[in-house]
Amino acid sequence: MQPTAEQRRWMYRHMVLSRYLEERIEALYMEGKTPVFNMAKGPIPGEMHLSNGQEPCAVGVCAHLTADDIVTATHRPHHIAVAKGVDLDAMVAEIFGKATGLSGGRGGHMHLFDGEVNFSCSGIIGEGLGPAVGAALSRQMQGKSGVAVAFIGEGAANQGAFHEALNLAAVWKLPVVFVIEDNAWGISVAKQASTAVPRNAARAEAYGMPGHHVADNDVEGVFAAAGEAIARAREGLGPSLIEIETVRLAGHFMGDGEDYRPKGEKEGLADPIPRYRAALLEAGLLDEAADAALVAEAHERVEAAIRFAQQSDFLPPEAALECVFVESGEQQ
Repeated sequence: MQPTAEQRRWMYRHMVLSRYLEERIEALYMEGKTPVFNMAKGPIPGEMHLSNGQEPCAVGVCAHLTADDIVTATHRPHHIAVAKGVDLDAMVAEIFGKATGLSGGRGGHMHLFDGEVNFSCSGIIGEGLGPAVGAALSRQMQGKSGVAVAFIGEGAANQGAFHEALNLAAVWKLPVVFVIEDNAWGISVAKQASTAVPRNAARAEAYGMPGHHVADNDVEGVFAAAGEAIARAREGLGPSLIEIETVRLAGHFMGDGEDYRPKGEKEGLADPIPRYRAALLEAGLLDEAADAALVAEAHERVEAAIRFAQQSDFLPPEAALECVFVESGEQQ
């Protein structure tokens, strides 16, 4: 399956948008955290996990999805949220902990939720697998359209929930696709030190489903594999698994010294955005003027979202008692 010219431009546009969003978040996150790094300081306190380098995984899959399709993502979710169409203003406000955020600022960047486009993510490793299978089961039982896609990292493929989710999805022939973003590092543990098989795509066969392996962080390779898997799910033929070899250009989290990485490894990683830009220019699907306009548009959109977040208020202190359960079990 080959993407159309418009789909190629859509994927590139959203890769650029995601990358600039994270570049700005990175700069704002570091405010007040130097000269000695203190995670609690600055306008965005807490952990921050950047997805720069993994953009092909998001756009190649989400190019095939609609707002009715369900996506669960990981603690490194920004690229997927952008590609799925999550409201950017509300997303950035959530990252800043503001009342105008997706969840009123209660969740932060690892717990983004947008019911309008059926997107959610979690800081718990492999947490989205069960909900994705459950969402696919609900669609099947109700006779509704829509597929579910669960994004996980390669480390989560060693969780028990991974195997339980694949087994049930296969038993019930559910419309769900499992996407493994293999960036080679589970926090600071190399994949070869934690995983017995060289390719997690091989594990799909044990559960009677197709397993696709996409090498070299290839945007259009992801698009082709996802197109096949999602079409299969829509046709009622059951689940599929896609394993994507991608790269984590930053550390596991902001402030990560990355001493565990072999010398020279990080410098040798290829950035997928300039590579895809060059491919589109060579194919005549983009020119320098169109690229400059696209980049400017992405910058303008991100800056508008940041202004919205910065100008928004925090929830009042008494809101800490909202959306919780009291001893009686009644929600407040």
